[in-house]
Amino acid sequence: MLIKWAAALASATAVCAASSGPFLSARWRHGRHGDAERQSYPDFHVYDDMLKALRDMQDVYFQPWVGTWPKAIDWTGAVMGTHVAAALRTISDDFEVAGQYSESFASSARKQDPVSGYFADVIAYYFGQDAFALRNQAYDDMLWVVLGWLEAIQFVDDHAALVGTREARTLEDESWYGNRWTPAFAHRARIFWELAAKGWDTELCGGGMIWNPRLAPYKNAITNQLFISASIGMYLHFPGDLNTSPFGASPPGPNITETPHHPMKTEWRAHDPIFWRAARTAHDWLASSNMTNSQGLYADGFHISGYNPGDSNNNNSNAKCDQRDEMVYTYNQGVILSGLLGLFRATGRGSYLREGHALVRNVIGATGWDLARNSPVDDLARLRPGLLPPWHGLGRAGVLEEACDVSGRCSQDAQTFKGIWMHHFAAFCGAGALDYRHPPAGGLDEEGMRRIRVWHAGGCRRYLGWLRHNAEAAMGTRDGRGIFGMWWTAGLLRGVTVREVGSMEEEGSPPGGDGVEEVVDYRNFGVPQDEVWLGHEGSAAKQKESPVIVDQNGSQRPLVGSTGSAGAVAKRDPRALDEGEADTGRIDNHDPNCRGRGRTVETQSGGLAVLRALWEVSKHEL
Repeated sequence: MLIKWAAALASATAVCAASSGPFLSARWRHGRHGDAERQSYPDFHVYDDMLKALRDMQDVYFQPWVGTWPKAIDWTGAVMGTHVAAALRTISDDFEVAGQYSESFASSARKQDPVSGYFADVIAYYFGQDAFALRNQAYDDMLWVVLGWLEAIQFVDDHAALVGTREARTLEDESWYGNRWTPAFAHRARIFWELAAKGWDTELCGGGMIWNPRLAPYKNAITNQLFISASIGMYLHFPGDLNTSPFGASPPGPNITETPHHPMKTEWRAHDPIFWRAARTAHDWLASSNMTNSQGLYADGFHISGYNPGDSNNNNSNAKCDQRDEMVYTYNQGVILSGLLGLFRATGRGSYLREGHALVRNVIGATGWDLARNSPVDDLARLRPGLLPPWHGLGRAGVLEEACDVSGRCSQDAQTFKGIWMHHFAAFCGAGALDYRHPPAGGLDEEGMRRIRVWHAGGCRRYLGWLRHNAEAAMGTRDGRGIFGMWWTAGLLRGVTVREVGSMEEEGSPPGGDGVEEVVDYRNFGVPQDEVWLGHEGSAAKQKESPVIVDQNGSQRPLVGSTGSAGAVAKRDPRALDEGEADTGRIDNHDPNCRGRGRTVETQSGGLAVLRALWEVSKHEL
């Protein structure tokens, strides 16, 4: 069915930096270099574009004197820190790769040496991160912190090894100064893993992580995927922590091993099996939870119908996850990928990699991309004027999308999601993904590992056409300052105004919004004020919260400490602006990415992530 978008969308514009030219194109374009099969990589323009995206993100949005991105909320700030640390790993690694192909490139890169400057930002963020507030937030918020500092630890390890090799002959017995920060990063990762592990629950649904202890029990995809990825990351990369603070340490959480209770731990060693058991148990639960839809994509999560722990008559004994929210977000398809890679590294079991590739293929298919033809499913050249390409479940025209993108109503949460997907995809499919494995990895011999590497690399190379297509689309959303927009699909068009987008028709409709049965887009429109989400009034200490609450400056508040009324959920003001967006004082009627929140640090991180993913995966072609 064709659905016409409301005319109100045409006026949903915001003050935004002037675009460098007509933003959308009258025809769908196929990229600067022809079709998706164009030149072999490494294409150092991609590397340059990635560096520029990082520089712009930090120059425009990061304030080193306060050690954070002031307009980020706590959890998105943790994700921004992860992107910076990941970009540093790429920059450090590829000084050497670049030197193999371009001596002048490598020399120039070393001369500028961006590593020290951006690592200073990572250190500043260690102090700028509001760790005390995050300790009282939802379990998924805590786990973003764990992943961020594990990424920083991996960067320090990688770069210290590179610097040590290069300078061993001149700096005897000296190590790179970044090593001094590893204990602090490790301690914070360990503290937040312990706190988050308390969210594991076996009384309901036979296991699984609870999203938020202040709401009715909701076991969602993202919290469980984060727990898998964070736990296996701790097993593989956590160097140990002998720091017993904070005082009054408690056991590290729930029954996530075969034993009823964990012993009190005062010391945490590297490769502690508690982390591996947690990751394996959580993965097994998620895999058997029926959390995926008919397209093989993760729905958002499960409620327990009729749940009422305050019923003294015990009229409801249901403890099953039987009420699924069918909302689909991009990040719910991504975080598990790094977890699956980690599980393979720890065990050598190819089933984890096969599971990851199946999910990636499902995601790509749900954007409307045909891997066999290496092109969009739909003939975009024949698209009737005034008609948007069909929605395929997670995008259109072969480009990854959130359901909120086309309307410009994405919240601060949703603006972060595509970058998260690209980050974890890069971890899974990067050319160096299988270079490391933990020694006990299932007794896999070198020949067996070689075969798996060849198979995995071949699978990842198949995705490059789609990945380049998405990078081209994202690059097309940059404004005059080089800042990326949220709706990447818009980067494939030219000459269509915001008003025209508002009047375009769409074949098929993204799910989400208000009033859609079994589909609750709470990440954009807030937690509904009903018993399904908040629990019965008799439940103890239930705080009625919405994750989309706006403060007096128009910034989205973290998911903690806010109380909602019994009425409608407080919603994000779509006109709220972010740092650096009100610098021209003009309305840009040509740019769909000026609607709603406009361009933000979160949308910029998405551009950085897709370019880094393209660079990392394209190295399979070397």
